[in-house]
Amino acid sequence: MLLLLLCFIAPALASLGVRAASSQPGSWRAADWSSAGILPAATAGGPAALYVMSARTGGLKGGLAVHSWIVTRQRGDSHYTRYDKVGWGAPIRTNAYPADGRWYSNAPEILLALSGEDAARLIPQVQAAVLAYPYAQRGDYRIWPGPNSNSFVAHVLRSVPDLGVALPPEAVGRDYRSFGDFVTLSPDWHNLELSLGGYAGIAIGALYGIEFRLGGLVFGIDIADPALKLPGFGRIEIGHSSA
Repeated sequence: MLLLLLCFIAPALASLGVRAASSQPGSWRAADWSSAGILPAATAGGPAALYVMSARTGGLKGGLAVHSWIVTRQRGDSHYTRYDKVGWGAPIRTNAYPADGRWYSNAPEILLALSGEDAARLIPQVQAAVLAYPYAQRGDYRIWPGPNSNSFVAHVLRSVPDLGVALPPEAVGRDYRSFGDFVTLSPDWHNLELSLGGYAGIAIGALYGIEFRLGGLVFGIDIADPALKLPGFGRIEIGHSSA
């Protein structure tokens, strides 16, 4: 109980407190969904590009969770294509928002940026994974423990392991699996995940370090890129100093 309090409950409550004290839009109508201007302009003739992005979600739940999405651009295209999963209507949306749009007024973070041949090679695999997502029908959205927006993006990342990136620990729902799908081992055997339907689990590997997962929250340690992972706060870098 003490470990549960120190590792999960206390950090989560602290993060919610910080969120409650911050200024947030009163509703989705009042929120800013415009471009944050952090992606390069999509000019005709440019190289292929692929991005994985996330931003804090709205309301009090933003103290614990982010919303994530994927952006692609085929070689030569003058526009981006954005893929999200949302909680209303047909859940998988294409270009429903600007590629680098704010989410409930919160500016996004770029988790992965690829361009050129690497992006061109992986974009078809990403598109195939989007089409193969099993929870793409009306009603196939559940905010907790999933399948939600982060479950969708996590599915794409697992389906295209060459992307070599994981969603941040505050991406609640990234560890969602249907019951019976308890074990996920990456093709290179470098990452192992155990999941009880997204309610609890453990992850060990190069992408995750060591993570203990409970109710969508994460407590863990990243060894390769030293950091402590706390519910709500995400990664807290350890031992980084300026040169």
